[in-house]
Amino acid sequence: MDQTSLLRSARFRAEREADWQMLETLVTEAERRGLHRMEFSAARDLAAGYRRATTSLAIAREISLDRALLEYLEALTARAYLSVYAPQERVGGLISRFFTASAPQALRRSWVFIVIGVLCMGLGALTGYLLYNENEAWFFVFMPSDLADGRSPEATTGYLRSVIYDSDPDHSGLGAFATFLFSHNTRIAIFIFGLGVFLCAPAILLTFYNGLILGAFMALHVDRGLGWDLGGWLSVHGVTELTAICIACGGGVKLGAAILFPGQNTWRVALQLAGRDAVKLALVAAVMLVVAALLEGFLRQLVQDMGTRYAIGWGVGLLWLAWALLAGRRQA
Repeated sequence: MDQTSLLRSARFRAEREADWQMLETLVTEAERRGLHRMEFSAARDLAAGYRRATTSLAIAREISLDRALLEYLEALTARAYLSVYAPQERVGGLISRFFTASAPQALRRSWVFIVIGVLCMGLGALTGYLLYNENEAWFFVFMPSDLADGRSPEATTGYLRSVIYDSDPDHSGLGAFATFLFSHNTRIAIFIFGLGVFLCAPAILLTFYNGLILGAFMALHVDRGLGWDLGGWLSVHGVTELTAICIACGGGVKLGAAILFPGQNTWRVALQLAGRDAVKLALVAAVMLVVAALLEGFLRQLVQDMGTRYAIGWGVGLLWLAWALLAGRRQA
C-alpha cells in the first residue's frame, strides 16, 4: 500500500474509531448478558452503532482501505448483527416451542414413516405370536436367555399369574422383565434411529425383532389364559414405550428414504432436509421413553385392578395422540 493510501486509512480510522470502540463494548455486554437485560439506552446505542459500522464497512470496501481494517469491521459488524437481530429466545422458550409447535408438526409431517414403524412392530408381534403357537421352541429363539428363566413355556400357569399381580416389585419376575424391556427398548430406539440412515433396512429389522419378542411373550400368556391380564400389565407403560420405538423407527426410515429417494436434491441436501424432522422424532421418542419409565416405576405394580391398568396405559396413549394431532396447528 502506498503512502497516500496509508494516510487515508489512518484518517478514516481516526474519524470513526471512537464509535467502533463504543460499539465493541456494547456488543461484548450484549454477548455476555443478553440484549434483553441491557438498558434501553444501551440497546438503542447498539442498534445505532451497528448501522454506523455497516456504513463504515461499505465505505472502506469502496475506497479499498487496508485489509486489516476491513477484517476488523467485518468481524465487528457480524457480532453486532447477531446481537441485534439473532433470536433472543431463552432455553425455556425453545423447550416450550418444541413441545407446543415444532415437535407435533414434525410428527404430522412424518406420519407415513411412523406408520411404517407401527407396521414393522405389528408384523413382528404377529409373526412371533404365530410362530410360538406353531412351536413353543421359538420362544427361546426370540426371547433373550436372561429372561427365559422362570417365564418360559415350562412355567406353571399359577406362577405366571402370580408375578402379574405381585404388588412387590422386588419379588416380581415381570418387574425384571419390564426393567430389561425398558433398557432394551431404549437401546433399540437409539440403534433404530442411528442406523436408519443405512438405507432403512436396519431400522425396519430392529423394529420387527422387537415385535417378535413382544409377540412371543404375549403368546405364552395367551396360551395359559392370561392374555388379558398381561395386556393390562403391559399397557401401563407399554403403550407409551412401544409407540416411542415406532416413532424412532419413523425417524430412521425417513433418513434412509432421503438417501434412497433424494429427488431433485443431492444426497447431502436431502439428508439435511429430512434430518430436521428426524431429529425431532428422536427427541420425542426419548421423552416418551422417560415417561414410560416413570409409569413403569410408580404405577405398574401399585395398580392391581386390570381395568384401571388398561385405562391408564391407553389413556396416556390417547393424550400422546391428541398432542401429536392438535398441538401447533395455529403456529403452522
